[in-house]
Amino acid sequence: KIFEKEINQVLLEQKNDLTLANKDQLALQYTPKITQLNNDITDLKSEITEKEKETNTLYDIYINEAEGTAGTKLLGKGPVYAEKREKHDAALAELQALKTTNAEKITDLEAQITALNTEYANVVKNSQPVIDGFDGLMARITALDELPWMPSFFIFLLFLAIETSPIIAKLLAPKGEYDIKLEEEESVLATWVAQKLAQRKLIVATDGEINQKIYEDLKGEEELYGYKKKKAEELLRLQADSFHNVQTKGLK
Repeated sequence: KIFEKEINQVLLEQKNDLTLANKDQLALQYTPKITQLNNDITDLKSEITEKEKETNTLYDIYINEAEGTAGTKLLGKGPVYAEKREKHDAALAELQALKTTNAEKITDLEAQITALNTEYANVVKNSQPVIDGFDGLMARITALDELPWMPSFFIFLLFLAIETSPIIAKLLAPKGEYDIKLEEEESVLATWVAQKLAQRKLIVATDGEINQKIYEDLKGEEELYGYKKKKAEELLRLQADSFHNVQTKGLK
């Protein structure tokens, strides 16, 4: 927050660099196509130029023939003149047809170039918001690293001193009333825990001794012995009967 304006300036420069790099990268997708289309237009125009040169040459030939300055060097419009005039007229017609055809082709190619330029401009425009939003936390931390380190380091030391000063002051201060009361409360808690632990151990030991004594006394009880003996005999009889029934069913 302290270096917010400086960080914004660094982010602005980085956004500008990203914008230029983004345009160059996107242009790689469109420049080859546009260059090829421009080359095609140049070839079509060159074809017309060559045809015009050929037609002009034929024009000069039949004019010179008529004037008698070249060819047969006979003044007037004789058969040779007519033949050369026909060649010129045919070439002129081809030139006109070529201009019409190539003009249509050039118009179509120029339309394609315009469409590609428009598409390129739209792609650049749609990707620009991503670059404009390049101001998150990590971007600002990275931008801060671009600034001189000394001011930022002293700010860090300042906050470190502010955060640690209460702890340091507490460690250096003599024992006070609060510390004595805290120590007393901790001592009371430790004593209470020790008492509860000793009491639980005593209860467990006493309960064990009582149970041991009870079972020792039960050993001499004849009535209890006779009852358990009776139940054991009944259980053995039932087991014998059940085993006998299972074996009998197996033999049938």
